[in-house]
Amino acid sequence: MKIAVDAMGGDHAPQAIVEGVALAQKDFPDVEFILYGKENEIRKYLTTEHNVTIIHTDEKIDSDDEPVKAIRRKKNASMVLAAQAVKNGEADAIFSAGNTGALLAAGLFIVGRIKNIERPGLMSTLPVVGQPNAGFDMLDLGANAENKPEHLLQYGILGSFYARKVRGIGRPRVALLNNGTEATKGSELTKKAFELLQNETSLNFIGNVEARELLNGAADVVVTDGFTGNAVLKSIEGTAMNLMDLLKAAILNEGFKGKMGALLLKDGLRSLKSEMDYSKHGGAVLFGLKAPVIKTHGATGPDAVRHTIRQIHTMLETNVVGQLVEQFEKPAE
Repeated sequence: MKIAVDAMGGDHAPQAIVEGVALAQKDFPDVEFILYGKENEIRKYLTTEHNVTIIHTDEKIDSDDEPVKAIRRKKNASMVLAAQAVKNGEADAIFSAGNTGALLAAGLFIVGRIKNIERPGLMSTLPVVGQPNAGFDMLDLGANAENKPEHLLQYGILGSFYARKVRGIGRPRVALLNNGTEATKGSELTKKAFELLQNETSLNFIGNVEARELLNGAADVVVTDGFTGNAVLKSIEGTAMNLMDLLKAAILNEGFKGKMGALLLKDGLRSLKSEMDYSKHGGAVLFGLKAPVIKTHGATGPDAVRHTIRQIHTMLETNVVGQLVEQFEKPAE
């Protein structure tokens, strides 16, 4: 397995990326890493060069670059070179913590989408409260600002496929995110998508799900349009961070008693923080492309990089993209 890594993408690159790769090297000795970026900076954080190749480039895509223009103009950017390696068959997957829009553009224009998949979706596995090893796959999380009902049907098929092949769920429960559980609820988009999903016999469609039920394990796959999905994801992230801050402030405001209580609850609080950390499930997959294209948070640390590489390893090991290509590109009978 060969993974092309944009070593210069992210808020803490290349240190966090390279240190994360070093952690993953111990877990996955069968993976070869191709790191794209400034060689002298990358080497500062390498502990071993076993199964590591560095491709030097001084150019990178910045967080404020306009995505499509950056992909077209910065031909030697670390992200572009990594995507090109996947297209040329020199690597099996690409991973970046850099500019999300640029990675989406690189995935679409360089790696390429699978035939008959009109709009690849950005998908993450998010946590379920009270079930540390469980989660649900949600898409689209922002690859497409606008969607048609047919796109949401494809997201249901894509998400269900991923949940079966990568997460090992035999018959994933697929739900449509809506403002009520009744079939008649929602916009024209969700009403039409509901009908399409309900009539798709290959899916275990369980109907609508409300946002307040997402973290309760109501479904294994949740489908929505990209605008709504991105807003919901950021709401979940913001709520989790604010709750932890409020809890910390409440403890500190109680003085000595609060600190003693926190000491007694230390293991439980650490467990809670870990349970709500969705980075342990890996990064966001731009699913529907000809190879795995994975994005992780810009502020990611080494451990999150390791989890993302574990996710990519599973995707490659199960050949989920190859199977997806076979399913969608096979001639109609």
